[in-house]
Amino acid sequence: MELTSYSGLPNERVKAANGIDYAYRDTGPTDDGAGVPLVLLQHFRGNLDNWDPALIDALAAGRRVIAFDNAGVGGSTGTTPHTVDRMAHDAIAFIEAMGAGGGQGPVDVLGFSLGSFVAQRVALTRPALVRRLVLASSAPQGADGMHGWAPEVIGAVGDPETSPEEYLSVFFARSETSLRAGRQTLQRIYGARSADRDPATDWATREAQYDAVCTWGIPDHAKLQRLGCLRMPVFVANGDSDPMILPHYSHLLAGLIPQARVKIYPDAAHGFLFQHHAEFAADVDAFLGGGSR
Repeated sequence: MELTSYSGLPNERVKAANGIDYAYRDTGPTDDGAGVPLVLLQHFRGNLDNWDPALIDALAAGRRVIAFDNAGVGGSTGTTPHTVDRMAHDAIAFIEAMGAGGGQGPVDVLGFSLGSFVAQRVALTRPALVRRLVLASSAPQGADGMHGWAPEVIGAVGDPETSPEEYLSVFFARSETSLRAGRQTLQRIYGARSADRDPATDWATREAQYDAVCTWGIPDHAKLQRLGCLRMPVFVANGDSDPMILPHYSHLLAGLIPQARVKIYPDAAHGFLFQHHAEFAADVDAFLGGGSR
């Protein structure tokens, strides 16, 4: 049976034990042979419609994929927390509301940017809940040089109204090849779905999420050591020209996690997973399947 593209999926809701109604989209096969579900955690200010449909469709070709708005984001109720730790507890509540961790087995988790910070905390807080972990455009808590983003970066993605040009300047490299891929990504994100779009994140969410990002980046080397507790396999990935979370943090992160592997994608920036969506999806599929790709 042919699957509906991510851009055509309905927005669904589930109520969790914490009282939050979470907005989500659920795609991919759901039969017993589909394996462990993959749960996606979104970037700073992102909602359900800020995922590239091409990436989600590729990831969902062989497994169930669930994207959701965390508390206070987009179509979910509640208030956006000001800490990554609280966001992680809200994410755990969603995962459990969807049936995982309550006798139906663990999930795989893919966190992107701020979502990758949340994913780390989910795995540290409930290690039995996470089978395998993918960290895209990520950094460990407490690393030097991560206390807030560079002025040109937060100016591009943190203003009340951002432009396509500003998005491209952070999410894609300066080469014509990368910028062309960025324009194609924007067309897929904003052009493929016109009805029933997820509500845009508001300014309160922006402020709370940036508070969480800045707190995560306060230098504290003791916090780096906690990543040694992660015993599940971890795939760390980034673009080689990311101005938002520099790629050397990917190597630092992978070096702190016992079963981590790292890949840096060429001629790409923060949105490498959208630019290289086919390659990244294949790498994730091989990793989640236990392959050596």
